[in-house]
Amino acid sequence: MTIDTGTASRQEAADARSLPMSHECPFTPPAELGRLRAEEPVSPLAYPDGSVGWLVTDHTLAKAVLTDGRFSARGELQRSPVPYGLAEPEPARPGGFIFMDPPDHTRYRKHLTGQFTVRRMKVLEARIEEITDQRLAAMRKNGPTAELVGDFALPIPSLVICELLGVPYEDHDFFQRNSSSIFDLGQSVEEIQQAFGALVGYLAELLGRKRARPTDDLLSNLAAGSDLNDEELIGVALLLLVAGHETTANMIALGTFALLRHPEQLQLLRDDPSLMDNAVEELLRYLSIMHVGLVRAALEDVELGGRTVKAGEVVTVSVSAANRDPQKFDLPEELSITTPANGHLAFGHGIHQCLGQQLARIEMRIAYKGLLREFPGLRLAVPADEVPMRSDMSIYGVHRLPVTW
Repeated sequence: MTIDTGTASRQEAADARSLPMSHECPFTPPAELGRLRAEEPVSPLAYPDGSVGWLVTDHTLAKAVLTDGRFSARGELQRSPVPYGLAEPEPARPGGFIFMDPPDHTRYRKHLTGQFTVRRMKVLEARIEEITDQRLAAMRKNGPTAELVGDFALPIPSLVICELLGVPYEDHDFFQRNSSSIFDLGQSVEEIQQAFGALVGYLAELLGRKRARPTDDLLSNLAAGSDLNDEELIGVALLLLVAGHETTANMIALGTFALLRHPEQLQLLRDDPSLMDNAVEELLRYLSIMHVGLVRAALEDVELGGRTVKAGEVVTVSVSAANRDPQKFDLPEELSITTPANGHLAFGHGIHQCLGQQLARIEMRIAYKGLLREFPGLRLAVPADEVPMRSDMSIYGVHRLPVTW
């Protein structure tokens, strides 16, 4: 690949390397990330489009990037650190506020913040428990084996986000198939655009029905009580629908896999259920399913970790590396559900911190609790090295997780 150095110096271009992506084991980020964090926490990164930017692996510097208004999340300034369609960067679609800066980002976010408060999410707990119990009962009925992703981990957040938004769950196969295509790193630009188009068309038709006959759901409420136009509402709904089930589903499945591979931690959780809240935080830290990282672009020259990030250069924050930083966490390379995991960056940081993080925590807590209660003998049904990992997706996890009890 010929590297267009842009504003990068000749030495930086020569030193630039591609983002380390290979996994030594299902739960361990590439060793190269740890070496960079210790020796070169802001290092030149070669992007697939031929440009040179930066990789941040240190926890403190990662937080600095994510809170500094001189680093932009705007879509037209982004570059993917891994091959992903390689389309030209473009402005965010209406409603796609995670790829916007203030004041546009602020305008969209204010319409949604009230929908995702801790209090409101707690109101959903009884319904999430009901959905979880239904999936557990179905697993037991069809057992003694199950495929945990399709039978349990994916249906729970899918049902919850569908009910929250007002999306008919009977259409879940359609939106799960298309959202999976969006996160597949092997998809072409055309395939990704086709998936987006299919989802946009579906949501446009759904919004028309909501306007004609409103129901008690988030999409109907936004349509009736906000200044968002139809295109913006569709963009917001698309973002929430896709993100609302992909991330949590992968955390439930991958977290279960991690606990099964660390039986001493699983036993601690069985013996002391009060550890569940910290176990959820520790799994979020330890697994860091946003393994590709978070991308920002410098709006002006910024000094960062002894480097000068020049205006226009792109910075990728490695969440996996930051969440294993020994300067921040006591046992960074271990899964320890008794060790505090406060300050992890699994949900990002700053103004773009995940809007649905409280909902995700509740879903994970209830899902793990239910599995431990209903299946005390839960174990893998295949050798661990035969579990297919989602290294080919922008959100890490497992494609399938065969279990038995």
